[in-house]
Amino acid sequence: MLTNNHIEISGSIAEAAIGCAALIAERLRQALDERPFATLALSGGSTPAKLFPILAAAPLAWDRIHVFFVDERMVPPDNDASNFRLARRLLLEPAAVPPSHIHRIHGESDPEEAADDYEGEIASVFGLDAEEDEIPVFDVIHLGMGPDAHTASLFPGESAIDNLDGLCAAVYVGKLESWRVTLLPAVLQAARCTVFLAGGADKAEPLRQVLSEPYDPRRFPAQLLRHNLEVHWFLDRAAGSPEVGTRP
Repeated sequence: MLTNNHIEISGSIAEAAIGCAALIAERLRQALDERPFATLALSGGSTPAKLFPILAAAPLAWDRIHVFFVDERMVPPDNDASNFRLARRLLLEPAAVPPSHIHRIHGESDPEEAADDYEGEIASVFGLDAEEDEIPVFDVIHLGMGPDAHTASLFPGESAIDNLDGLCAAVYVGKLESWRVTLLPAVLQAARCTVFLAGGADKAEPLRQVLSEPYDPRRFPAQLLRHNLEVHWFLDRAAGSPEVGTRP
């Protein structure tokens, strides 16, 4: 078992979301104690619908927190498939996050243009020197994991998994026949705290592979994060199993 990977099992995904929200809030508060502002990157999908309302109710200084997105589908921001739409409805508006602190990926744009624009916005907020190839360090990156062990929009076999220099990229997901924009491995790996929220029996075997199989992120993309500084897995009982060192 990897010592920097902390696994917490709950009876349901709703219970797991409570623990996940508490940890995110705690790390954001710690960041605000140390720096003028904190940074949080959010993932999409169905599972965060359990997390976002709890996080929105947390007593946090949202006017000092900059919110970004791990990835986005190439759809308008009011589309049901938009990661931004879900976060706006369940977290950003209820928590009254200032619009100037919300940094979305423009899914309604051309994928390459959206990736370039997002990279520029990240560089601006973090004060990065483009000539030095600096990588932003997020205080918290929230992720999910698919039954194929993908995370962000880095799917098995995706060539962007080998890009360890860039900040974000447009990627075409063949099996979904769609374009997305995603943060790249170097950014995901640099986070001070990485938090996964995952549920369902179809995640148990991928999790075992991510934590136990030889390192091969082209097969198991979520392995990119297993050596991060601090990694927390919040799981429901179906996703956890003794084989990955979880406790009942």
